[in-house]
Amino acid sequence: MHPAPWLIYVAVVLLAWGVIGIFQKLATNRISAESTLVWLIVGFILLLPWLYPSGGLFQYSKRALVWGLLSGFLSNLGAWGLFAAMRSGGKAAIVVPMTALYPVVVVILAPFLLHETVTPLQGVGVLSALISVVLLSSQ
Repeated sequence: MHPAPWLIYVAVVLLAWGVIGIFQKLATNRISAESTLVWLIVGFILLLPWLYPSGGLFQYSKRALVWGLLSGFLSNLGAWGLFAAMRSGGKAAIVVPMTALYPVVVVILAPFLLHETVTPLQGVGVLSALISVVLLSSQ
């Protein structure tokens, strides 16, 4: 039995995003949320030579490009919100887990927008995640 190929990418996410909150908090302790966002984008640009698609960026349909552009816009808006929350005094140990609950929105919207099925067990998982917000936000 071989692990699914996508699990390698999941491991990259867990490792990268697992430590990123520390660096984000260190940055926002010293510079503004807006400056941190600019440096996030610079970091992404430095990564581009390894990620750039071999066929070019404009080989895709206009609709696919719009979805990608919206994804990038919302991703960076979310990153700015995370940085602003930490810059405003939020503790990384609280802010990062709370903002990491964004997949709950996907689970709630996916049945309506993507016609995906959410099982009762997954529904319990969403409820548990929402309860965690209450627990994390209490002082």
